Amino acid sequence: MSQETRAPHVVYGLTSEDLDVQRKARAFVDEECIPFEVETELAGGRLPEGLLERQRRRLKAEGLLAVNMPVEVGGGGYSMLQQVLVQEQVGRATNGLAWVVQTPAAWLVRVATPYQLETWVKPTVAGERLECYAITEEGAGSDVGAITSTAHRDGGDYVLDGVKWHVTSADLADHVFFQARIAGGPNDGSHAMFVVDMDTPGIRVVRTPAYTHTMPYHHPILAFEGVRVPAANLIGEEGGGDAYAREWFRYERLMIGARCCGAAERLIEEASAFVQDRKTFGVPLSERQAIQFMLADSITELWAARSMTYEGARAIDAGCDDKLAHARCSMIKLYASEMAGRVADRAVQIFGGRGYMRDNVAERFYRELRVERIWEGPSEIQRAIIAGQLFKRGVRRLVGSEEG
Repeated sequence: MSQETRAPHVVYGLTSEDLDVQRKARAFVDEECIPFEVETELAGGRLPEGLLERQRRRLKAEGLLAVNMPVEVGGGGYSMLQQVLVQEQVGRATNGLAWVVQTPAAWLVRVATPYQLETWVKPTVAGERLECYAITEEGAGSDVGAITSTAHRDGGDYVLDGVKWHVTSADLADHVFFQARIAGGPNDGSHAMFVVDMDTPGIRVVRTPAYTHTMPYHHPILAFEGVRVPAANLIGEEGGGDAYAREWFRYERLMIGARCCGAAERLIEEASAFVQDRKTFGVPLSERQAIQFMLADSITELWAARSMTYEGARAIDAGCDDKLAHARCSMIKLYASEMAGRVADRAVQIFGGRGYMRDNVAERFYRELRVERIWEGPSEIQRAIIAGQLFKRGVRRLVGSEEG
């Protein structure tokens, strides 16, 4: 068959609409994020003046705000696969510069009251408000059941108490999701989730730790001390908080997989360009077999990670059951996060001394990607989830060779 008559290859089975979403997201990251990485890094994470506002205007104009939210509340209504395509491009930028592509709490739409929709959900979708999550505690990370924060009913209010760690974006957010145990009453000890405005009396920043990465989004420790909120701030019902957290974890694990694929692609592209230009002893590095092997391993692992990430998203779009999706999202996060870490390590080695400089993309990713194996459940937790589902469902159902 001649080149002219050969059927066009459909990359990963993506439709023209999918490819358009991917192109828009890639152009945004290439033009509005990557050019400012070094400046942001060397400024300690401070964004260039006016950048955030410009980014938000472009996102709104191109329909990239709240792509995960339903159209009826002002969101993009993108498929899960299309959301993965967007987040993959987000992952190509260092320093959290593409985190401006916000994905608000989609689970909230199903249980939110009209008051909550108008007060928090719709303004967040419109880019006018920003949320953060206060779930983790000093003694309760992946074991969400171990949280000790409390919420007790007092007339028409709830009073919230507890100390939360790693509250990502709390420095920029104007409201927070607070998970606690109900103290007293018929649902004593059950979990509940509340939405709380950050300026509510009783919320205090204990301290803002310095982390390995250099980003404008901080992760302070927040104390909630006698924080009084109306009962209207309770999300769903008492006892529902744990389910909401699990759904959020499942979604974030899939999107971590997508972002890790984007990071690995960027690293491979940058390293490949470098070795074709850099010479040692009169020979391009690209001709050194050791370099070839590192890049060959990296691109092979990227293909595997991207394929499973796309397929996992498609299965969710097709309506696979939540427990199967939960296991597969754990598989995706586990493999993609560890893959990206290996790619970053190889990239630093390939760049040599340059790879240890903060103005080099490999150095920044080497630091930033390490947390992907920790937050939203470390690799060890993902392995436990996967093994549990393997024993319950069997190999064929878990990897998709049999329905169920």
